[in-house]
Amino acid sequence: MQVTYQRDQLRLSMGGEDLLVHTPKSPAFFIGYGREKMEMYCGNFEIQDYLESREALRHLTVTDREAGMQLELRRHKDDDLQLSINVRLLEDGIQLDIQNVANDINRFWMRLAADEQEHVWGCGEQMSYFNLRGRHFPLWTSEPGVGRDKTTYVTWQSDVVNRAGGDYYNTNYPQPTFVSSRRYFCHIETYDYADFDFRQGTFHEMQVWGVPATILLRSAPTFLTLVEKISATFGRQPPLPDWVYNGVILGLKRGQAHAEKMLAEALNHDMAVSALWCEDWTGVRETSFGTRLFWDWRWQPERYPHLERLIAELRERNVRFLGYVNPYLCVDGSLFPEAEAAGYLATNEQGNTALVDFGEFYCGVVDFTDEAACTWFKDVIIKREMLDLGLSGWMADFGEYLPIDVKLSNGVSAKQEHNRWPVRWAQINAEAIAEAGLTDETTFFMRAGYSGVQAHCPLLWAGDQSVDFSRHDGLGTVICAALSSGLMGNAFHHSDIGGYTSLFGNKRNAELHMRWAEMAAFTPVMRTHESNRPTKNTQWFDDPAVAAHLARMSRIYVSLTPYLKQLVSEGSARGIPVQRALFLHFETDLECYDIQDQYLLGPDVLVAPVHQAGHLDWSAYLPHGVEWVHLWSGEHYAGGQRVTVPAPVGKPPVFYRSDSDWLALFTALAGQA
Repeated sequence: MQVTYQRDQLRLSMGGEDLLVHTPKSPAFFIGYGREKMEMYCGNFEIQDYLESREALRHLTVTDREAGMQLELRRHKDDDLQLSINVRLLEDGIQLDIQNVANDINRFWMRLAADEQEHVWGCGEQMSYFNLRGRHFPLWTSEPGVGRDKTTYVTWQSDVVNRAGGDYYNTNYPQPTFVSSRRYFCHIETYDYADFDFRQGTFHEMQVWGVPATILLRSAPTFLTLVEKISATFGRQPPLPDWVYNGVILGLKRGQAHAEKMLAEALNHDMAVSALWCEDWTGVRETSFGTRLFWDWRWQPERYPHLERLIAELRERNVRFLGYVNPYLCVDGSLFPEAEAAGYLATNEQGNTALVDFGEFYCGVVDFTDEAACTWFKDVIIKREMLDLGLSGWMADFGEYLPIDVKLSNGVSAKQEHNRWPVRWAQINAEAIAEAGLTDETTFFMRAGYSGVQAHCPLLWAGDQSVDFSRHDGLGTVICAALSSGLMGNAFHHSDIGGYTSLFGNKRNAELHMRWAEMAAFTPVMRTHESNRPTKNTQWFDDPAVAAHLARMSRIYVSLTPYLKQLVSEGSARGIPVQRALFLHFETDLECYDIQDQYLLGPDVLVAPVHQAGHLDWSAYLPHGVEWVHLWSGEHYAGGQRVTVPAPVGKPPVFYRSDSDWLALFTALAGQA
């Protein structure tokens, strides 16, 4: 990258192409003042902004200094200084450090030059659109919404009943970072609400409700190298524990007797099982939403009367036991009064413990800005109640739920802490496991995230999809989620087999469960979920055909272990995702840039999951320059074309490179047909 300037003009260029251009007639920086209105209901937010001013900083003064180039920005020549920015040249990019800000600014905009043909990806984990061009993306961690499509009945009903329908941009894991097809990434260092707008043909505009400290622009000669740089910036995950590869993690939530019975049922079907994930280990409560967990993070003997013995017996059979935890404590549990008495909970305006409505029950918020509260949560809940009991992992849920009106011990506004909360939550879990010396043996998975979560969260899950094939909230969205978050340096991703959210008559059927399971067999982790309404939705153990299908896919997953372990090792060392966008390996094939419903499993396998109902064949695009082999038939196809292949249930469209070093493994895999 290069920086040139003359008088009041500045030009940042990359490979001879404009990246940022500032002139008095076409400024790159804007400031303003606004008054936002935010309302939260069960993790969903209604956000409005009353913008009082937006003004261009047209006058620029540039000074060369030893520490870098200094930019002084004003609205006009005789104006007071509004922004002072230090421009530091990096070996592969540019860093902008904003050092001085006028007092009456709480809105900031920056424009980067864009190309009409440019593609843009990232902004955290996006469910609806992989290529972000043509749309804007508010970046605020929240519930993603039910349905996420205002034209559907489910979304309409969810909006009416719960204010929870969502839209295409709502996500548990936003991040103010994007990747350009021009082979650079832009990251804005902020936890404030932001909105990245890619609707204009000639520029991208990034808005922040505050003034960020740093803006980072870095380039690379290839997309793989660029992802490595992104992951090095935010942190990398440890390898997944070896026990993960032993098979499917069975999600069960009906008590110990049911869990033991279903394990026996699974093994009778010759299912490969790595763990039982019993999120109800702490008990349940019934609500209008469905069966919810009892948010007091202790083993409930009434539901699991012999859990210690069960965990020990499972380990003898090479099966692990997983649980569930989140950062909130229900008021009718035993841990709430302990935390409240010690002052570990966030407070309200009156200085009393803040109580948050989670839908027919109330909870306190553990204050992770208080070091003593962090230590207590790690030592008492994670180490004593979970690790000492023998749990090998858990879902670390609800990182996106910090209410914006609570008071925190560090004195920082909860609005500013809100986006940071998933990172704090991930850090609590990772540190507790590391302090216990169990990082190699234990894992946890999260749906919430923001910049820096990569350094702490070892495994993402895609959140609470609807139990259907819907365009914006169904099976296909977890592919887009894996691809977008993977570009942000999150190497390992998975989802609930069969989805989770069942509302307003929407119920999982056998076809959805089986299509989801066959996709999950070609991801880093296989895990089932009974959904929020377990008795209303098809479960694998309800139908012998579904059970046999899950068993077969679990064996296929286990057969991939040598290949998966290599990919996971590479992901941990380099930050390259296991599930990869096609263009990471086929940069010159522009057809790959818009594909969001296929992925490469490492460099050698292409997976094109069937994500619509009623299809027995399916088309897939095969990148050019490679000869591809259809896994199930052995038929060879030249790359650079879209092909249609038979796709009966149990044989999803999967292809491998004919020149792969793993031919023996893939050939043996096909033999399981």
